[in-house]
Formats: sequence, structure tokens, C-alpha cells
Amino acid sequence: MMQLRSRVWRDGEVIASDFPLADLDGHLADPSTLTWLDLCDPEGEVLGQLAEELQLDRHAVEDAVAPRERPKATRHATHIFLTCYTASMGTDAAGLPELKIGRISAFVMPRGLITVRVAPGAEVDMDEVLRRWQDEGLLSHGVGALVHGLLDVLVDGHFEAVQAMDDKLEELEDLLFADSVRTREVQVRVFALRKALVALRRVVLPMREVVASVMRLRLTSEWEQQSRALDGEFADLYDHVLRAAEWTESLRDMVASVFETNLSLQDARLNTIMKKLASWGAIIAVPTAVTGWFGQNLPYWGFGSESGVWQSVLLIVFGTVGLYWLFRRNGWL
Repeated sequence: MMQLRSRVWRDGEVIASDFPLADLDGHLADPSTLTWLDLCDPEGEVLGQLAEELQLDRHAVEDAVAPRERPKATRHATHIFLTCYTASMGTDAAGLPELKIGRISAFVMPRGLITVRVAPGAEVDMDEVLRRWQDEGLLSHGVGALVHGLLDVLVDGHFEAVQAMDDKLEELEDLLFADSVRTREVQVRVFALRKALVALRRVVLPMREVVASVMRLRLTSEWEQQSRALDGEFADLYDHVLRAAEWTESLRDMVASVFETNLSLQDARLNTIMKKLASWGAIIAVPTAVTGWFGQNLPYWGFGSESGVWQSVLLIVFGTVGLYWLFRRNGWL
């Protein structure tokens, strides 16, 4: 069911809230106001009518509701179109790590911002976005403040997802070197983390291009002719995006390292088991050989006498104890 939220600011103060959709044209036409409209699960007719009234590019409108669109920032005749993704770490029904992804698209106009959310799963917390807009105190600088606040919330969510995945990796490392061997559990968790990391990289890495494109497009757009006060804010945002991307790449190396370490530990445990089996096999071979020698039906020294029994006993005891001591000293047992 479609949900609408909206705000209108003048000089950083809210002058209208949750206004009817029919009033959008009037607010956008007022050069002294800043307007935001949020459409959650919009109906096709409503979005088509809105696109016709605001002269939105039809390809951008299709991309706003089409599934599996890549993150991007493109410029059209009357607006700039953005598509970005949210990311948050959770767990599935089996308790394994799972990345939850949601999508938000935005139409950036000279005096307004229209956001569209259609993807299920982890959606953008618009209450947090509104709070960020108000707390930053940058709304007097135009629609660029809205774009910055929105992207800032998205990037912060990416940081939280990367941090949560880093914590999951630390837990996996503890499980990997635990005293009790749980090979299957480690393998299942490594596979789940690798799957989540692949999805996270698809979300985080393209944000470098998105933010860089926004920074480049805003220099030649009408919505940034009022002030250049946001240059530092966008530069700081781009720095955060780079840090999130670099952290994600490092997690990729860590997951690969955990996977390889798990295989190496399995090989080491197998070698240890083979050493123990070989050692006990050699120890057991001593009494087998001695009893086989003294059990032959041929005369030998001590044959048919009590001395022969003591010879076999001493050989068995000294042979087994000596081999056990030798293997134990060399770390095989």
C-alpha cells in the first residue's frame, strides 16, 4: 500500500508537513522553499502522473521501480537521478549471517527532492534522515543539503554493516582456533560470510562512483548555484565512502584467509591423527613380532623352557615402552 511523507522548509524551518500530492507543484515553484516528498511502494498511475507533471525522464522513472538496478547517479534535462542501496547485517532462520538490502531512488530538482522506495527488506530509516537534515543545520543551503543528508545516512549504514561483518569474522576466528573441533560449523559460517560479503561489495563499492558523480554534477547544476558551503561536507562524505570501500576489500582478504586457514588446520589435524595412528601401530607391532617369533615351531634358545617366556616378556615390555617414549619425545603422541 502506497505511503506518502513530505516536508517543506523555509530558511531551515518546517512550514508544511504531509501535504496533499496535488500541492507539490506549488511548493516546488516557490523559490524560497525547499521541498521533500517520499513515495513508499508507489502505484504505477501515481508515479506516471507525477512524472508527467514534473517532466521526469521516463528512463529514470522506470529505473526507480525496476528490480536489480545498479547504484548510479545520472543527469537528465530537468533533474538528477540517484539509485542507492541500504545494507544491514542480520541472521537467517538457522542463525547464520545474512545481509539485508533495500533500495532507494531519488529525483533531485532545483528546489526539491523526491525519494522512491520499492525494494523489500532493509529500507532507509527516513526518520533518521529527517533528524540528520534538521541536526546538520544545512537546509538553508538548498537541495544539496537534502542529498548530502540522505547519502550520509546510507554510508553510515554501510559502515555499520561492515563493522558487524568484521565482528562476525572475529567470532569465526575464535571458533576456528577453539579446543573443540567443529569443522562443519566453521565451513557453513565461512560460506555464509562469503555470500554476505559478495552482496555487500555490490552495494558499497559502487558508492564511490555515485558520490563522485554527485560531486561533479552539483558543480554545474542549478541546485548548487546558491552556495558552495557544502563542498567540505561532500568531501568528507566521499572520504567516508572510500574508507568503507577499503574496509570491505580488507574483509574480502580476511574471509579468504579464514577459509585457507581452516583448510590448513584440517590438514594439520589429519597429519596429527596419522602420526598417532602410525605410532600406536608401531607399538602394537612389537608384541605381535615377539609373540610371532617365540610362537614358531622350531627350536631356539629358551625353547620349551621358562627362560624363553621371560625373554618374550622383557622384549615386549622394553620394546613397547621404548617406542612409546621415543614417539612421545618427538611429539607424535
